[in-house]
Amino acid sequence: MTMFRSFYFMLLVNATLPLATIHAQDDQSGFISIDCGIAQGTNYTDNKTGLNYVSDAGFLESGVSQKILPTYNFPNLDIVYTTLTSFPQGTRNCYTLRPKQGKGNRYLIRARFHYGNYDSKGQPPQFDLYLGSDLWSTIRFNAMLPVNYEIIHLTSSDYIYVCLVNIGLGTPFISALELRLLDSSMYANQLQSLITFNRVNYGTSERVRYGDDKYDRIWQTTTSNTLIAVHTSGTVSNLGSSTANEVPSKVMSTALTSPNLTSNILIPWTATNAADEFFIYLYIAEIETLKRNQKREFNIYLNGKYWDGPISPLNHTTTTYFIRSSNSLNINISLRQTKNSTLPPIFNAIELYNPKQLLRQQTEDLDAEAIWRTRSMYGLKRNWQGDPCVPQSSAWVGINCSYNDLENPRITSLNLSFSGLSGELADALANLTMIQSLDLSFNNLTGNVPKFLASFSFLEMLNLTGNNFARPLPSELVEKSKDRSLLLIIEGINNQDKGSCTKDSCRKNKNNKVVILVTATIAATFVLLTTLAILLIIKRRRAQDVPDDIIGSRDQRFTFGEIQSITGSFKTIIGKGGFGTVFHGSIGDNQVAVKLLSESSAQGYREFQAEVRLLMSVHHKNITSLVGYCDEGSRKGIIYEYMANGNLGMHLFGGSPNVMSWKQRVQIGYDAAQGLEYMHHGCKPAIVHRDVKCSNILLNEKFQAKLADFGLSRAFNTEGDTHVSTVIAGTPGYLDPEYYTTTRLTEKSDVYSFGVVLLELITGRPALSGDIYIVTWVKSAVAEGNVEKIIDPRLQGDFDINTAWKVVELAITCVDSISSKRPTMNDVVTDLKSCLKEDEGFHGAKPNKLDRHTDLSLESMQGPNLR
Repeated sequence: MTMFRSFYFMLLVNATLPLATIHAQDDQSGFISIDCGIAQGTNYTDNKTGLNYVSDAGFLESGVSQKILPTYNFPNLDIVYTTLTSFPQGTRNCYTLRPKQGKGNRYLIRARFHYGNYDSKGQPPQFDLYLGSDLWSTIRFNAMLPVNYEIIHLTSSDYIYVCLVNIGLGTPFISALELRLLDSSMYANQLQSLITFNRVNYGTSERVRYGDDKYDRIWQTTTSNTLIAVHTSGTVSNLGSSTANEVPSKVMSTALTSPNLTSNILIPWTATNAADEFFIYLYIAEIETLKRNQKREFNIYLNGKYWDGPISPLNHTTTTYFIRSSNSLNINISLRQTKNSTLPPIFNAIELYNPKQLLRQQTEDLDAEAIWRTRSMYGLKRNWQGDPCVPQSSAWVGINCSYNDLENPRITSLNLSFSGLSGELADALANLTMIQSLDLSFNNLTGNVPKFLASFSFLEMLNLTGNNFARPLPSELVEKSKDRSLLLIIEGINNQDKGSCTKDSCRKNKNNKVVILVTATIAATFVLLTTLAILLIIKRRRAQDVPDDIIGSRDQRFTFGEIQSITGSFKTIIGKGGFGTVFHGSIGDNQVAVKLLSESSAQGYREFQAEVRLLMSVHHKNITSLVGYCDEGSRKGIIYEYMANGNLGMHLFGGSPNVMSWKQRVQIGYDAAQGLEYMHHGCKPAIVHRDVKCSNILLNEKFQAKLADFGLSRAFNTEGDTHVSTVIAGTPGYLDPEYYTTTRLTEKSDVYSFGVVLLELITGRPALSGDIYIVTWVKSAVAEGNVEKIIDPRLQGDFDINTAWKVVELAITCVDSISSKRPTMNDVVTDLKSCLKEDEGFHGAKPNKLDRHTDLSLESMQGPNLR
C-alpha cells in the first residue's frame, strides 16, 4: 500500500487493490524512471504501467543493492518495491538528475520507499530527504508498508539533486525515484514548491496511474458505506473548464454523492502540524444524466465558513475549485445543497498539497556542467555526488566555492593533483570562469596546454607540474606569469626545458613567477608544503594590493561616533526593515536619514558594499543621494539625503488622510521611471535595480520621487551579455515570473516590477492583498473593458479617462509574462511624459465616459496568481 501522509477521510482509503494492466501509449520523453537496486546496466518495462525503468547505477556513485524479504512481497506490490539501494556509508548520498528539458520547467518528483525488512532487523529507519540544499521531508514509515513522497517543483537549474541524509536513526535507503515533466500550465498559479499530502479519486476501487494519467500522478482510491458511488462511460473533458491541471477523464468519470438531500457531504482530514498550510484542488463534474425537473446546486464550505457557490456542476466537464487553508490541525470541506436543489452534492476528486518555499541555491549551471563533464571524461572516482558546492559543509573534496546571498555559488578552486588524469586537458574546464586556483599536478596529461587557461580573469595559481604537456607553453600564459598576475608552476619534462618558454620568458629575476622544478619526481609532502607557501604568498600580495578603504572616498566615510552625534544618539526612528533601523539626523543645516544595519541583518556586508559603491558612482535627480557611510567592524550604516515624505507605499496604502491626485501619481511614476531609465541606459555597464517596489520609491518635500535601496542591484555589460544568472532575489508580488523560473536577470525584470508599481499608483491597492494579486485582478477588469472600475475610488472620478487608459495600457504591457514583449524604460519614460502633457489641460472636470474596449492582446496576460 502506498501512502503520502496520514490523511484521515471519513472514507476508507483503499490502496491495496490491484492496478489494472495498462499499455501506455503516451510519450515518456519527459520521464526519468529509476528502479533502485537492480543490476547496473539493466532496464525493463513494467507490465502494469508500461513505464520504462532503468538502474540507478548511472545516477550516483555510492550505495549497496538490496532485496526485500519474500514475506513482504505483498500481492500486487509494485515491482519497484522489491529491490532497493541502501547507504550504510557516508552521511549524505545524492542522486543527480538532468532532464533533457532543462530548467524553467515544472516537474513532479516522486521518491518511493519499501523497507521490506531487507536487513532482517525488523526496524524501519528514519532519515531526511533533501531536494538540493533544501529539506524536502523526513522519511517515516507506517509499520512495514510502502510510502511515497512527492513534490511538484519549478526548477531554476538544469540539475536536480535528490539526497538522502543519515540523522542517526537507521540506514537511509530508497526503492525508486521518478521524475515527470508537467505541462507548463499545470499548477502554474503557484511559485512555491508543492509537497503532496494526498491525491484521491472518489467512487472507485481502481487506482489510476500512467496510461490513464499521462503525467503519471498516482490517484488513490476510496470506498464508503454511507455515500453512493456513481460513474459514467462517457468522456469527461477539461476543455472550457477553469482547470489547467488536466485531470484524467478516468478519474473524473467516477464520483460520490449522498443518498438523500438531508445530509451534507463532509471531507475531513488531519494535518501533520497545526501550522501547515494547504493548497486544495477540488475537482467536480456532473456525470449523471439529469432530468428536466432535476437540479443539482450546492455551496462549498471550508471549516464551516462559506467558500464558494452556489455551484451547478458542468455536464461531463471538469471544474477546479482552489481553496487555501492554514493554521488548523483538523480541516474539513463540506458540500451543502441549496434550497433550490433537487439533488445532493457530487464530488469527483481532490488533491492536497503543502506549499513550501525552497531556497533553490545551487552551483552555477556552467560550473556544475564543467565539473560533471570533467568527471565523466576522466572517469574520476572521488565519491563526488550531488551539488559540487551546496551545502557548503558537503562541498566536493578538492573544490572550493564562493558563497553569497545574491548569486549561485561559483567554483573558485579545483585540486585534481594525483588524480590519474590522462590524455588532453578537458575543454569543459574552460567554463570555470571564476576559478582562482587550479592544481593539475602529477597526472599524465598530454597535448598542448590550452590557451583558455590564460583567459581566466581571476586565476592566480596554476600548477601543471608532473605532466607531459607539449612545449612551448602558450605565450599568453607566460606573459601573465611575467606581469605578476599569475603564479605558474611547471617543471622541465623530457629534457625540453630549453624550448618550453618563449624568448626571455624564463630569465631569473624576482618578478618572474615561473617556478622551474628541476626534479620530476617530487614527494607529495613537499608538493603540499610548496602549495601552502604559494597560497600564503598570494594572500600577502593581495593584502598589499588592497587599500585600507575598500569602498571608496574617505570624504564620505564617517566614524560610528560621528553617526551617533548626527542622529542625536539615535533619538528619532523614521523607519524599520529587515536591514535594521533608519534614524533621522542632521549634518549642519541639512537633514539626513541614517540606515544602521543590524548585526543579524538579511542585508549582509556584500549588499552594504554594493549599495555604497553604486551610490558613489551614480548621480541622478531621481536616485537617492549618498551623503556618507560608516564601516567599523560590525557597525555599518549608510547616510542618505532626507526624504521628508517617506516612501510611496505610506501614501497609497498607509492610511494617509491626504489622497494623492491623479496628476501626482503619474508624475511620481514618471520620476521613478527616469531613475530606472538612467540605470538601464545611462550607466556603463547597465544596472538592474532588482527590487523595484513602492517602499523603495522615496518622496521629498515636493513629492519628487527617487529610487532607493540598491543592495540587490546588479551591473552587467549589455553589449556583450543579454542577461546574468543569479539566485532569485526580490519581493513577492513585484517579482518577474520569467526571472523567477529561469534565474535570467535582465533590465526587463525591473520593467515588470515597475509595471506593478504603476498598477498600485492607478488602483491604490497593494501588489498582494490576501489572495488577490493585483496583476491578475487588473487584467481581468481590463478584459471587461471597464478601466474606471480599477482606478482608485478615493479619486472620486477626478481623472482624465483618456490618460487613465494610456497609463493602464502601459502598466499592463510592462507586466507581460514574456519579457521580450515588455517596453524598455526609454519607452516607458516617453509614454508617461506624453500622459503628463495630455493631463495638463484637465482641471478636475468629470470626464465623459468613452465607449471603448481594450485593444490589448490578452493571450500573454498570465502573470503569477499567488492564490
